Amino acid sequence: MGWGEEEFKTIELGDERLNRRAVLLAERLGQKPSASIPGACQSWAETAAAYRFLRNEEVSWDKVLAPHLQASQARMAQHQVVLCLQDTTELDYHGQDIAGLGPLNYEAQRGLYLHPTYVVSPEREPLGVFNAWTWAREFKAADGKRGGPCESTRWIDGMDSPCFLRHIGALVFIGVEIRSLNKRSPT
Repeated sequence: MGWGEEEFKTIELGDERLNRRAVLLAERLGQKPSASIPGACQSWAETAAAYRFLRNEEVSWDKVLAPHLQASQARMAQHQVVLCLQDTTELDYHGQDIAGLGPLNYEAQRGLYLHPTYVVSPEREPLGVFNAWTWAREFKAADGKRGGPCESTRWIDGMDSPCFLRHIGALVFIGVEIRSLNKRSPT
């Protein structure tokens, strides 16, 4: 059994073919984590199937992440101390025609924010990812203020997650300040 089969053995997307595709896609992307989907897949047919999978309405962020969360909790249970690393980063899609994007730190850029909690042992063994929130900021109003929920609550929400509250040992939360993956500077 490959790592993808083990990690996603409880995935339930409503169709066994979708379940198998999720496992295969996870394994392909895991083998080449910095590659694009076409670069990670082994054929054009596999690439086309990956894009069909991602467009399928039965496939959602929560459904795909659920088996990973279960497997991560099992790994966490094997450690008395777990480090929970939180960070927020920008996903810059500037110049791409994608609905639902919002402004980034530089108001003219468009994208999403991602705030995951990465869980590791004190020995740096990766245990999983929890609470990977994504959101688009609202645009500033005429008065210069931005609407929407207070973004700083994501740090507290991460610590209040039920998956962490079930852990018997010590949890150490470490936060990292917002940073941008985009190297461009505003002009």
